[in-house]
Amino acid sequence: MTKLQTVVFDLGKVLLDFDYGKSSRLFAARSKASANDVEKLINHSPLLYRYETGLMTREEFYREVTTTTSFHGTIEEFGEIFADIFEPIPQMVELQATLRKRGIPTFIFSNTNDLAIGHIRQKYPFFGNFDGYVLSYEHGAMKPTAKLYEVVERETGRRGSEIIYLDDRAENVDAGAARGWQAILHETPAKSLVALRAAGLDV
Repeated sequence: MTKLQTVVFDLGKVLLDFDYGKSSRLFAARSKASANDVEKLINHSPLLYRYETGLMTREEFYREVTTTTSFHGTIEEFGEIFADIFEPIPQMVELQATLRKRGIPTFIFSNTNDLAIGHIRQKYPFFGNFDGYVLSYEHGAMKPTAKLYEVVERETGRRGSEIIYLDDRAENVDAGAARGWQAILHETPAKSLVALRAAGLDV
């Protein structure tokens, strides 16, 4: 292992599991739309893309969703329902803590939005224990766009094989591998642990 290695974590489905179905059901109970229609609107949709690339504010996102679904609730209630979809993946949270104890820099690299990040910062203390964060909505781009990977290299001060990167989506992993990163497709905590050890990390 070289002292220059940095481990970059995707957030959703790597450190935190999530289920948009949970928020969709709660939205549906307070609107005229079905849970299925709400989920189509807020999960991997053009609307979510605009929000997670910083092209719209949370207020604009709230107005769009409430106009489309007739959701009746304040923006605070909306935010609580929308963002409360996460559960920690304990083995991965523990892995990051171990890396931190070993003195290995760790970063978050995520397609996400300010409502989700605000909720996560408040509810999950481990989120504050990273050396840095590259979040799509702050940079106007989403993975696997090259621009965002360039931000990671700038923020970490690392390039190529100095970066070990875990993500659950193949297209994002491929984009990292194309830059020479040691990119790992996260499928299970056990498999990722084996891959990190194969990369030379003492975990």
